[in-house]
Amino acid sequence: MNKVSYPSIGENLYTCKLSNGLEVRVVPKPGFSSFYAVYGTNYGGAMRRFEIDGKTIDTPAGVAHFLEHKMFDLPNGDNALNILSANGADPNAFTSSGATCYYFKCTDGFEENLRMLLHFVSTPYFTTNTVQKEQGIIGQEIQMGEDSPGSELYYNLLGLLYDHHPIKDKIAGSIESISEITDETLYNCHKVFYSPSNMILCVEGDVNPDDIIRIAEEELPTECTSIPHADFGEKESLFPVGKVKNIEMSVSAPQFLIGAKINPDAEVKEKLTADLALKLLCGSSSHFYSRLYSDGTLSRDFDCESDYSAGTGTMMIGGESLEPEKVLNELLKEVDEINKNGFEDEYYERQYKSVIGSRLRVLEDFDEVCISLALSHFEGYDYFASFDTIKEITRKDCENWIRNNLTADRFALSIVSPKK
Repeated sequence: MNKVSYPSIGENLYTCKLSNGLEVRVVPKPGFSSFYAVYGTNYGGAMRRFEIDGKTIDTPAGVAHFLEHKMFDLPNGDNALNILSANGADPNAFTSSGATCYYFKCTDGFEENLRMLLHFVSTPYFTTNTVQKEQGIIGQEIQMGEDSPGSELYYNLLGLLYDHHPIKDKIAGSIESISEITDETLYNCHKVFYSPSNMILCVEGDVNPDDIIRIAEEELPTECTSIPHADFGEKESLFPVGKVKNIEMSVSAPQFLIGAKINPDAEVKEKLTADLALKLLCGSSSHFYSRLYSDGTLSRDFDCESDYSAGTGTMMIGGESLEPEKVLNELLKEVDEINKNGFEDEYYERQYKSVIGSRLRVLEDFDEVCISLALSHFEGYDYFASFDTIKEITRKDCENWIRNNLTADRFALSIVSPKK
């Protein structure tokens, strides 16, 4: 394995690409009692149309999420969740728009648990009966999501921003779309996307990197297959297709999300700049938030973020407010003020150090580190190296990012209001 040292954060990373195409990342932590492992595939809910060996394939919405649910079933009738839990592990999985990850943490039985993780994710087992049963379970999950204000708020915003990109559709799909999923659909998508050449294994704990390689080679297929290429359709405009959507649900106070599309092809420095610029503009210690919180326009339930997933870039700020439209107007005023006068040096340095501190604290969490290593690899950059990249960002970079991305014609507003 190749050892890469990152002296600025005190981390060592061992990397390797196996003959079957699997990427492996290991962060040894001698003396620590906890272990964490993530086995992820570059396959998420938005990857419904893809090309493999020159052939274009279309699948229903919700297949990636459906696969995640069914992968824990084993051919002998056992369930990997039960086996891992019985062996002292805490296992789980998630599906996002751009990736699916299976993971566990434990303090004992690490090698046995790792072998089980690699085994069940690479061993598909589906039948007509089990697929039909799961359609009912996931159907209930979809209906529960329709009763979730947060879910409706989020997907309504994506519907305002995106014209045709599949990221605007729910990761779990719809009742209608999952009814089209068969065991053959799942087998085909597993064969294409769950090949080691499309996956990554990340481990952190008191481990020998060579042992991780040995276990992976013993448990996984040896064949190196072609990597599929997702097709998201024609490139989207940076302007929204709608401006405002307001629905009524059973909430005690109006909830809102303000969003805009940002450069989906951003390199890592631009992605980090987006994160820092948003914290400067409207983070929890920003002038904007302090002013609107003081006059009662905003509550403590407020946050902002930039997200790059499945070939998209989106910024969002949101929370609770009795006057969501006023929040958007005040945000536009704040952007105009920054475009005219920029950020004060002292204010910029304070926020910059806060962002650095928040990122450094994440290094204490094995789960955050392993998942970040996996997702950053799928996005094409080195997570640990990004800690040095952020040091290259200047106040002017943040001001320019706001000027270039946060214009009035780029914003959309999603609101969930209390039922009258």
